[in-house]
Amino acid sequence: MPRKIFVSASKHFLLLGIGFFVALPFLWMITTSLKPPKMAFASPYLLPTHFHWQNYLNAWTDAPFARYYFNSIFVAIFITIGQVITSILAAYAFDRFDFKFKKTIWVIFLSTLMIPLPLLVIPTYQIVQQLGLSNSLGALIIPRLWTAFGIFLMRQYFHSIPRDLDDAARMDGAGTLSLVFRIIVPIAKPAIATVALFAFLFSWNDFLWPLIVLNSQENFTVPLGIANFTGKYGTRWTMLMAATVTATIPAVIGFLLVQKSLIRGLASGGVNE
Repeated sequence: MPRKIFVSASKHFLLLGIGFFVALPFLWMITTSLKPPKMAFASPYLLPTHFHWQNYLNAWTDAPFARYYFNSIFVAIFITIGQVITSILAAYAFDRFDFKFKKTIWVIFLSTLMIPLPLLVIPTYQIVQQLGLSNSLGALIIPRLWTAFGIFLMRQYFHSIPRDLDDAARMDGAGTLSLVFRIIVPIAKPAIATVALFAFLFSWNDFLWPLIVLNSQENFTVPLGIANFTGKYGTRWTMLMAATVTATIPAVIGFLLVQKSLIRGLASGGVNE
């Protein structure tokens, strides 16, 4: 019995130690955002002697951070909605319907997951430029309205739903769209929440694509706005950390809201055929 207690306590202490080192950069980010500018690196202590909340106000007033926030939220919401809808419809079609070249198209979809995103930047930019969407929020939204990962995850989840539900709904006169959104979607909420969270976080944190396609500051997103705090003649670390803390809030809230569904949704991806 004492050995079991010792082993259990050792595991907990080990996990606590690992958790502390993982959380340490975030703690440094928060405490640095609350320090006076001159004490950002001069203070040997993690906690500031007094909280300098002015850093947050300066971060929002020295740059149009409210505009960056609005742009990021606007883009993230549209991308999330678009990816959820396209993932649901495409996944249902791949799982329930039989059509010509189905397996070939499915393999092509999955193969896109193996292509590094930077390789797609140039062709995507050329398409966006030809459509006249460069330097607009539409250039951030339209290329991201579908995701192979979301389609794969939703298809795996749909595969675990009995087809008897489809047959029963069709016998009651339900059409395909009615069947999908009234019967299948309520059952697949964990997978939908997972796709939505990944879509939101990817859009919210995306830096490379907005950096390439945007050149007007009024269209900048939060990652580009944060980059403005680093300059040729120095970096305003306290304001940079304050802006970074505010940028993490939506991501943290989103994760806390769907964390239970996230686990079930990711587990559903292992359904065997």
